[in-house]
Amino acid sequence: MDFEWNNKSKDLGDKPVVIDIHNETVCNNNFRTAIWTGERLQVTVMSIPCGGEIGLEIHEHLDQLLKIESGCANVYMGKTKDCVKFFGKINQNYAILIPAGTWHNVINACHQPLKMFSVYAPPQHPFGTVHKTKLDSDLAEN
Repeated sequence: MDFEWNNKSKDLGDKPVVIDIHNETVCNNNFRTAIWTGERLQVTVMSIPCGGEIGLEIHEHLDQLLKIESGCANVYMGKTKDCVKFFGKINQNYAILIPAGTWHNVINACHQPLKMFSVYAPPQHPFGTVHKTKLDSDLAEN
């Protein structure tokens, strides 16, 4: 079986890949870029501008891991949209583990873009997804 190196920030789909996830993440300038979408798991890289956020959201049927590679942020989580009580300050030493059915938001708290990658199980976005901005992401979700 052939393995492929991903250094082009394109979705290599459902095949074995070796990746420098840190480099893929910090070099990405899109709000969201899917770099690997399998049948049961997806990896996206994200760049959140200064003061920007992913937006308060919930994934009812998937678990998610967010790993900060560069920058700092505030994270909020809760069981209901009106009761998002968990708050934490995070930086590149942190990962956020979000169980299915948990409301959450991540807000960039630095003076530089927040660079992070996300792992969804199962996949959340269509194969090859690229959202240049949060507005593009919001429009695609609706």
